[in-house]
Amino acid sequence: MSTDFQKLAVKRYPKVIGRKSEEYRYWRKFKSPILAKEYASVTSVHFSPVAPHDFAVTASARVQIYSAKTHTAKKTISRFKDTAYGATFRNDGKLIVAGDATGLVQVFDVGSRAILRTFREHTHPVHVTKFLPNNTQIMTAGDDKIVKVWDIPSETAITTFRDHTDYIRSGSISPDDPNLILSGSYDRSIKLFDLRANSCVMTMDHHDPVEDLLMFPGGGVVVSAGGTNIKVWDLFAGGRPMQVLSNHQKTVTSLCFDGNYTRLLAGSLDQHVKIYNVQDYKVVHSVKYPAPILSVALSPDDTHLVTGMANGLLSIRQRQLKAAETPSKKDTDDYLRTGSYRFFIRGQTYTGNSDDFTVESKRKRRLADYDRLLKKFEYGNALDAALRSSHPPVIIVSLLQELIHRDGLSQALSGRDDISLEPIVYFIVKHVDNPKYSNLLIDVTECILELYASVLGQSPLVDDLITRLQTKVNKEVLFQKDLQQVLGSIEMLFAKSTGHAAPPGYTPEIPNGIVA
Repeated sequence: MSTDFQKLAVKRYPKVIGRKSEEYRYWRKFKSPILAKEYASVTSVHFSPVAPHDFAVTASARVQIYSAKTHTAKKTISRFKDTAYGATFRNDGKLIVAGDATGLVQVFDVGSRAILRTFREHTHPVHVTKFLPNNTQIMTAGDDKIVKVWDIPSETAITTFRDHTDYIRSGSISPDDPNLILSGSYDRSIKLFDLRANSCVMTMDHHDPVEDLLMFPGGGVVVSAGGTNIKVWDLFAGGRPMQVLSNHQKTVTSLCFDGNYTRLLAGSLDQHVKIYNVQDYKVVHSVKYPAPILSVALSPDDTHLVTGMANGLLSIRQRQLKAAETPSKKDTDDYLRTGSYRFFIRGQTYTGNSDDFTVESKRKRRLADYDRLLKKFEYGNALDAALRSSHPPVIIVSLLQELIHRDGLSQALSGRDDISLEPIVYFIVKHVDNPKYSNLLIDVTECILELYASVLGQSPLVDDLITRLQTKVNKEVLFQKDLQQVLGSIEMLFAKSTGHAAPPGYTPEIPNGIVA
């Protein structure tokens, strides 16, 4: 068989993506959102790394610690002189650090809410406050364009970096190497600092003011958000951009990972949280919120999705864990123990998910019956073969489109009697009102009428189908006329409510379909 023949290209029509996928069903489990109202915009949400994973919410001049069990504020830290920013937990969940609009940075004890340490050298609002992995140092950065690393016991600054030329609103620390610190600024740059060299060792240009930064475990890949774009950078390749994600319509303000670092969540001023698969960086789900989003966070155990909005609303969504997701210690140990029964049968009953990516083995290419006939230029037989088999409508529509491209539609339809003409006319009657197929099927109908106009009325079988087709088209034309009238009325109401009349010659847009 010759390998230069191209199989029929099946047309692809727009459809709703992921409505029935495993991914869609998983994220839909985050339901029954609880809405809490803060005094001002919720600029930061951060989960405690330790169970039960309470979360700190920064809004106005206070930080509230919400319970992950009751979803209510159980502690309030309000010892700020001005607006608070960037409250984050330490790795053990016992301390919390936050900055404020006066440049003050304070470390609090979570249990007693007492101020343990105070750092005063910043002169402008401090938006970034994070603990280093060693738990004895913190990183701070703010609108004074300065990045500082502090020693907590002595309350002194260890290192100061002055490489940025505009406000610093984001920062990140390598989870595996506490000597590597990232900062993102409104000067559109991302800078990597090495505490061992006490200098900036790498600069990346995001081309937009940087709002948030994340670093993957291992420290080799960085994700930045700024403007409407999210960019993925390869630090091992000298800061080379790997991906540019442009799925948002307005500024992306917040980023976070799920517990396994397999999904990236991004919140934006366009009121959407989009979820990306980090394997291919495609959007697998999207959640719409009632106001622009300033902060988003997902709990380490992937059970709580918390979003803070510009109007002060705090949305808390919870996913209930099933018993199968929390196996007992005995079952886990038995599965891992070499020589156990579970060890030898592991993986045998796994069937995979319906939307899993499967690497198929190479197999001999076989042509479908209509492809074989197309290859022989037997257009009429190819169309008959497609109509006889139980192929989906898109296959037959694609075949008709291919025949038009080959200038072979008339050849495929001519020379037929009423028995062989009936299947194609029946297909047209059945699908002519489908907006995806209507334009093409109208062209096919015109070709049939041109070929057989002189013999119409001689076959009751074909005449009945033609009558049904005419009735269906007339109903669709009446429907489109009614739709135009409704759209015109709506446009008139909008024009009256806004006080602006429609421009001369304006015609409301109507859906694609059959029109008079």
